[in-house]
Amino acid sequence: MEVAKLPAEYVLPLRWTSAADGTDEAGLSSLTTYLAVLGEWIDVTVVDGSPAVAFERHAGAWDALVRHVAPEPRAGVNGKVRGVMTGVGIARHDRVILADDDVRYDYDALARVVGALDSAELVRPQNYFGLLPWHARWDTARTLVNRAFGSDYPGTLGVRRNFLLAAGGYDGDVLFENLELIRTVRAAGGREVRADDLFVERLPPDVGHFMRQRVRQAYDGFAQPGRLAVELALLPLSVWASRRPGRAAVAVMIVIAVAEYGRRRAGGAAVFRAGSALWAPLWVIERAGCAWLAVWARLRGGVRYQGARLYRAATPARVLSARATIRRQGGKERT
Repeated sequence: MEVAKLPAEYVLPLRWTSAADGTDEAGLSSLTTYLAVLGEWIDVTVVDGSPAVAFERHAGAWDALVRHVAPEPRAGVNGKVRGVMTGVGIARHDRVILADDDVRYDYDALARVVGALDSAELVRPQNYFGLLPWHARWDTARTLVNRAFGSDYPGTLGVRRNFLLAAGGYDGDVLFENLELIRTVRAAGGREVRADDLFVERLPPDVGHFMRQRVRQAYDGFAQPGRLAVELALLPLSVWASRRPGRAAVAVMIVIAVAEYGRRRAGGAAVFRAGSALWAPLWVIERAGCAWLAVWARLRGGVRYQGARLYRAATPARVLSARATIRRQGGKERT
């Protein structure tokens, strides 16, 4: 069925350096097929920070389908921020959808995000894994716990281009870049829509990438000190509970109940399979250990990311608010 092309831009930042990232034939073919369909629905810009050989290969596959460009030079270690801001800067529309290379929208979800941007400066959908190897089930538990206590942090966001540019963009020297973007928009006075019932599929990573994410995801807790304190308490609490089977059983049941609430909240049962909450105790045990490994990484100067160390997870909201106030007043921040 033919559909109307949406008046918005889809910005996809990527950097593929190995077969595990998607540079193998299957990964390239999958993304190319997606881009071919996506380009019929919305204007697409792929900002490709891959090495020269991979970039040229991608150009041959994608130039006839979408706009394919290299990222512009920009301060900051986080390459994804460079890709996002390059794409936003050259976007042909004010309404922009940002998405990682593993995100797979359908037309209806795209249209909902674009429509929501009529009355908001930022839209936060909900990702889910359509395919469920064991490690995707494991990571789904993290998503369910996030949903139980609020909203998850997806690999895709909708933003208003002109608003983000007027805010000066967002910091490229942080690890938790999507939280940094969300906080930046809020600090500048932007309205956020948490669309917890707007489900967008994403592909699971390979097992190696999943394993490399464990400590990095725990390190994000430094952007949310209250949450980090709870996660650091999980290890001693787990040791305490394990000394008596009854305590351990109650703790497991509570964790499963919390995750199940997250699964059912805002219509989540439509995409999160029954039984997903049963993986939550395993994720809690993982986070109990990885939170302390994140502290160790912090003491060593930060967590490793793209060949460097990132010390900051995200900028505190109060700091961003102060910067936004100074920017509105036309002043300069004191150093």
